[in-house]
Amino acid sequence: MKIGFLITARLKSTRLPLKLLMDLNGKPIVVRVIERAQKVYNIDDIILCTSTNKQDKPLTDIALKSNIHYYLGSEEDVLKRLTDASNFYGLDYVLSITGENPLFSVTHANRVVDTIIEEEPDFTYLEGLPIGCGVSGIKVKALEVICKIKKVIDTEIWGPLINQPSIFDVHKIVVNEFYRKPDLRITTDYIEDYQFINTLFSHFEPDDIPSLASIMELLDTHSEYLEIHKEREQEELSENKLSEIKSFYINNKDQVEEIKNSIY
Repeated sequence: MKIGFLITARLKSTRLPLKLLMDLNGKPIVVRVIERAQKVYNIDDIILCTSTNKQDKPLTDIALKSNIHYYLGSEEDVLKRLTDASNFYGLDYVLSITGENPLFSVTHANRVVDTIIEEEPDFTYLEGLPIGCGVSGIKVKALEVICKIKKVIDTEIWGPLINQPSIFDVHKIVVNEFYRKPDLRITTDYIEDYQFINTLFSHFEPDDIPSLASIMELLDTHSEYLEIHKEREQEELSENKLSEIKSFYINNKDQVEEIKNSIY
C-alpha cells in the first residue's frame, strides 16, 4: 500500500490574494503546512498539487526547496487534480489538506493513517476538530469513481461527494472532548484569519511546529484572540447543493454502483 499526502494549493484567491506566500513567523503559510505533513508517519510521498497556470510557479519552487514532489493539474477541478496526481505517483491512498491550513493536527492525521492501514476504507474523516485542523483519507479508486460520476467542475468543496455511506465504505473518527471545537475556525480565508493565526504563531520560535494541543491551550489562556476573526464565517455548500448531491446518489445508485464495481 502506497500512501501520499496531497496538499492542494493555488495562488488565485480573491479574498486574500497570494495568501499561501504570506509570512507566519518567518516562513510562508504553505511551508508551515509542508512542515507539518513531514511529521506525519507512514507517508510515502508528499505532493504539492497546484496548477499549470504560471501564476502558481512560486509554489513549485517552494516544493522543490522543501524536498517534496509537486504536480501541475487542473486549475479549477480540484478532484481531478487530486486523482491525476495520485495516479501519476502510483498512490493507493491519499491524505488531503489544503495549503491554507497551517495548523492541521498531526496527531489526528496519524490516526487517519492508522485507520487506512488497518481497515482500508474508501473515505476517512475526523469529526469535531476546529475548521482547518482535520485531514481526509481517501482511497484513490474512490476518487476515480467520483471523477467519473460528478457533474460539476468546481470541486473546491468536495467532501459531500464522497461522504456517501450508501456507496462507499466511510469511516468517521470522533475526536475527544479536548479537541472538540467544530465551530472554531483555524484557517486562512480572510485577512482577519491570517491575523489570528499569525498571533498564535508569535508565541512560538520560528522553527517550532506547534501541536494543535498547544494551540488549544494557548486559546484557553488568551480567549481574547478569538475576537480577531469572530465576524468571519466558513464558506460551505448550500443546503440546495447538498440536497442535490443526496438526490443524485438516491436516483442513480445502481449506475454509481456499476461504475464503482468496474473501477474496483
